[in-house]
Amino acid sequence: MPAPGFQALILCGPGVSLNTFTSNPEEFPKALIPIANRPMIWYSLDWCYRMGITNIHLITPPSSTKAIEAALSQNPHLTSLPAPSADILAPEGLTQTSGTAAILRLQEVQAVISGDFLVLPCDIICELAGESLLEAWMIQQGGLGGASLGSHNYRGPRMGIGGEKGGRRGGLGVWFETKGEENVKGEETDFVITAPLEAPIVPPPEGSLRSNISRLVYSTTTDTLRDITEEKKTFPIRHGLIRKHGRIRMLTTYRDAHIYLFPHWVLEMVRKNDTMDSISEDLVGWWAKAGWQDGLAVKLGLQQVFEDVEDREGEHGSHHSGLLEEEMDIGSLSTTWTSDLIPKPTKEQKSAFASRVSTPVPPSVDLSTESPKLVIPPILAYIHPSTPSAPLIRRVDTAAILLSVSLRLAKLDSIEEAGRPACSPFAHAHKIAYPGGVAQRSTITKADCLLAENVTVEEKSVIKESVIGANCHIKSGARLTRCVLMDGVVVGERCQLTGCILGKRAQVGRESVLKDCEVQDGNVVADETDAKGEKFMVFEGLDEDVDGPLSGVGDDVAGGDEDALEA
Repeated sequence: MPAPGFQALILCGPGVSLNTFTSNPEEFPKALIPIANRPMIWYSLDWCYRMGITNIHLITPPSSTKAIEAALSQNPHLTSLPAPSADILAPEGLTQTSGTAAILRLQEVQAVISGDFLVLPCDIICELAGESLLEAWMIQQGGLGGASLGSHNYRGPRMGIGGEKGGRRGGLGVWFETKGEENVKGEETDFVITAPLEAPIVPPPEGSLRSNISRLVYSTTTDTLRDITEEKKTFPIRHGLIRKHGRIRMLTTYRDAHIYLFPHWVLEMVRKNDTMDSISEDLVGWWAKAGWQDGLAVKLGLQQVFEDVEDREGEHGSHHSGLLEEEMDIGSLSTTWTSDLIPKPTKEQKSAFASRVSTPVPPSVDLSTESPKLVIPPILAYIHPSTPSAPLIRRVDTAAILLSVSLRLAKLDSIEEAGRPACSPFAHAHKIAYPGGVAQRSTITKADCLLAENVTVEEKSVIKESVIGANCHIKSGARLTRCVLMDGVVVGERCQLTGCILGKRAQVGRESVLKDCEVQDGNVVADETDAKGEKFMVFEGLDEDVDGPLSGVGDDVAGGDEDALEA
C-alpha cells in the first residue's frame, strides 16, 4: 500500500519479566527472543511494513546494539523483510531502566522524528491490519475535518491541508482484552475509562474500526487502582469528569498494547514536562485527564506547546506532515456537508447578549477580540473486540504469555496447506521445515506443532502441541507436550517435558521429568531430574534483592489537591 507518511519507533526494552532468557541483554536482548521460531522484533517490523511504514527506528540501549545489528544482517527471517531496513538508534543516555516517556525526551530521538509518528514495543504481536488503524485515526483525527475540529465553539483558524490548525490533531491508543480463551494467569491489566464519541454524520462502513473507538478520559495500571481503593476504601470520581462526560464506560480486564499514534506536537509536550516517565501512565494518562480536569492543561503547558508549534509552522510556511499554503474551510467546498452549520454572527449581533438578557454589552468590551478557549485535542482509545474470531493482539512480556502465544501461532495453517491469500500473516511456509529429520516411528501432531529447519526427531518420540526451534535434537523415547524449544536444544532419551520453555542450546539429561519449567540458555539439566515449576538458571553476581514494581503516584480521578499535577 502507499506510504502513509508516518515514522515508527519500536522500543526494544530489557525484558525483565523474561529474565530466564534475557539475563545477558548484551548478547541476547529481549527483542531477539523467538516467538513461534521467529525473533520477537520480526512481528513489530512486519506489522509496520504491512501498513506501508518504512521509516522505522529501533530504539535500544547501546549495550544491545551489536546483537540486534547482527540479527538484522544474518537472521533469515529478518533479512527477508522488505527494504529499506530499519535503522538502529542507541542514544548514549538510554539505559535498560529508562522510562518510555523519558526516551522521547532524548535529544537523539527528538532529532529523528520529523512528523506524526507511531510508537510500539518490540514484544507486540498484532494480527490486526495496521492500515485499518491508520485509516481510523486519519478519519477521526488526522484528516481534513478531524474530530478535534467538529466543535462549533472552536475559535481558532479553520483546518488547513496539514490538518493541524483546527484545534490540533489528537492521538490514538490500542487496548485489548486479556480474559477469554487465551487467558493467561497473572497477566497485567489496566484500568480504563472511556466516553463515547459523537455519532458521525455518515455511519462507518461495515468492518471499520471506528465503531470500536471512543474518547479516553482516564487510564492507569490496575496496581495503581488497587492502591487508590485500598487507601480510600472506595474509588472516588471527580465532579469534573461527570460534568464533562455524562456517559462513561469502565474497563478492568483490558490491557494497554502500547501502540500509539501521536501527532508531532506530543514531542514538545514531553520535552516541557520532565516529570513524565511512562508513556502509558504519565503522557497518555495526563493527556486524557487534561480534556476534563480544569487547569491541568495549563499545568502541562499545552497552551505554550501549541503556540510554539504554530510559531514554527508560521516561520516555515508548512507543517512536517504536509504543505500548508493557505488556510481553507474544507466544509465550504463540499456539496453534501458544511463545516459551519451555525451562521457566523455579524459585528452588530456581537454587540448584544441574547434577547432574554436585558443588560447590553458595554461599548468598551470588544467581543471580537475575546481570547479563544484552549481546545485540548482528544486522545482516543481503540478497544479491541474480544470475540473468538477477532485478530490476535498480545504483548509477549512474560514466559507464560510466550508459551501461550507460541502455541497458538503453531496452530495456524501453513502457506503450503492453505495458500498465501487465505493464511494469517504469521503463517509459516511449512509446519515441518525438514521432514527428512523426523524418524518414521515417531509421532508429531502436525496440526498444532511447528518444527524449524534441521530438527532431528529420533524413533519412538512423541511431540504434541509444541514449537521446536532450528537445529534441535529430540532423542528416542522423549515425550514433549505444550513445550517451546529455542534453537539448538538437546532433549535426552525418554524425557517427559510438559509446559516447558527451553532456551538456546539448553540440554535436558535422559529420563528427566519436567513440568512447567524454564531452562536458561546453555544450561544443562542433569539426568533423571524430576522438577515442577522451577527455573534452571546460573546466577553469576546477580543481586537478588530486587524491589517489586513501583506503585502508582496517587489519586487522580477525584479527591486530592486540585492544584497538584496528578499522575
